[in-house]
Amino acid sequence: MKTVTKTYGHDCGFSAVFRQPYATSHCCDPHGYALAFSLTFACEDDEVDENGWVIDFGGLKPVKQFLADSFDHRLVLAATDPAIPDFQALYKKHGFAPPLILAEGVGCENFATFVFREVARLLEKGALGETNAQLIKVEVSEHGANSAGYTGDFVRAVGS
Repeated sequence: MKTVTKTYGHDCGFSAVFRQPYATSHCCDPHGYALAFSLTFACEDDEVDENGWVIDFGGLKPVKQFLADSFDHRLVLAATDPAIPDFQALYKKHGFAPPLILAEGVGCENFATFVFREVARLLEKGALGETNAQLIKVEVSEHGANSAGYTGDFVRAVGS
């Protein structure tokens, strides 16, 4: 099996603010990071494309746009956060982009799950080009010392 990893580093500017509403530490307060994302794709040796590639990195522009739309200068809240109405009212009052509310929750583990599922949908519908690649893992890091990943069911592109 061949694998490749596409990384969108901390320098890409996906700066999100979030909080763990039920944490007993300082993590219950809104805080932010320039998040980094690594996505690993794989295919069998005999399934690479005519260039010998697992996936064409040039076809991943929709992934970068999805990450920007979701995490670039966004407030991200867990669907269970009791302060959602307050944050929504504040953002509406000042004309800010609405918060992204995730059923998965917030934090690197949950961001990795959310990104995996959404990128898998893009892959399944063929939005990432013609490929036999499978998405096998997403890793998200707050900074160099903290990261978490999600490995889900293998998802193949349409027509594979």
